[in-house]
Amino acid sequence: MSTTDTSALPDYAPVPRSALGPALNEQGYYVSRVERNLYWITDGTYQSAFLTTSDGVVLLDAPPTIGHNIQRAVDEIASANGVSNKVTHLIYSHHHADHAGASSLFDKNVTRIGHEETRRLLLRDDDPARPPNEETFQDHRTLEIGGERIDLAWHGANHSPDNIIIHLPDHNTLMLIDIVNPGWAPVYVSNLTEDIPGYIEAPANALAYSWKHFIGGHLGRLGTRDDVTLHQQYMADISESSRKAIDTVDPTRYFVKYGENMWAAVKGYLDEVTAVAAAPVIEKYTGVLAAADVFTESTTFWVMESIRLDLGYGSQVHP
Repeated sequence: MSTTDTSALPDYAPVPRSALGPALNEQGYYVSRVERNLYWITDGTYQSAFLTTSDGVVLLDAPPTIGHNIQRAVDEIASANGVSNKVTHLIYSHHHADHAGASSLFDKNVTRIGHEETRRLLLRDDDPARPPNEETFQDHRTLEIGGERIDLAWHGANHSPDNIIIHLPDHNTLMLIDIVNPGWAPVYVSNLTEDIPGYIEAPANALAYSWKHFIGGHLGRLGTRDDVTLHQQYMADISESSRKAIDTVDPTRYFVKYGENMWAAVKGYLDEVTAVAAAPVIEKYTGVLAAADVFTESTTFWVMESIRLDLGYGSQVHP
């Protein structure tokens, strides 16, 4: 079969136009103003942002897929506005390489700031592409850089143990990475989330702040409060449907069929619970959230397992 033959590949629902962002330039990125001197960059899959100040540029995350285009975007804006293009501060949203892996492109003298757990994890991972943040905080920290205010807050583990909220109140903007993908369903297992109860709680924490513009870290456009609310409803529907499936799917036939092969029985049962739970959610959100038909089953599995294991739902003590 030819490597370009797509005939055997599955078809999925069309992507709603509302999910798509602006076209990229010839270098493969798009940069634009969010509000005042805050700008965002995307390569269509990942996002970062930066703030131009009188003391230099504050960079918010450094995804490696954007890579050197981050500095190109900063240079473009700095040249147009007659401000410094020197990145002096870099704030890590969390430690994951897909959002921080271009950090080493910037000067060693750049002040790197993040949660105390981000520093611990970066020291553990020992990745030269991600120099550990020298400056840390525990729960809250307000930065004043070049007359601009940036509020950092950790509300507990969610996507990762260290993922924080970055709030720019004077720019009407909130940045929270890997929780809500504006216009899109989460990718595998709720955006590869480590703590589902925290992940489900995170949008409410975000909505408690005052903001208009949302930077979610992924895909091609900025988000709104409505995007976060829609994501909340999607996750609530998955949770409700998962409970119903746990209550109604009978595992007996799998254990009868597979006998001593316990893992085969468990797989058959949990796969059916997942499929039953996901089906009505896929039907409801296809055409509303892009890729709802692609990844809802994966996210449903992870939410269902969290309901069972974190919350104890359906757990029975042997008499």
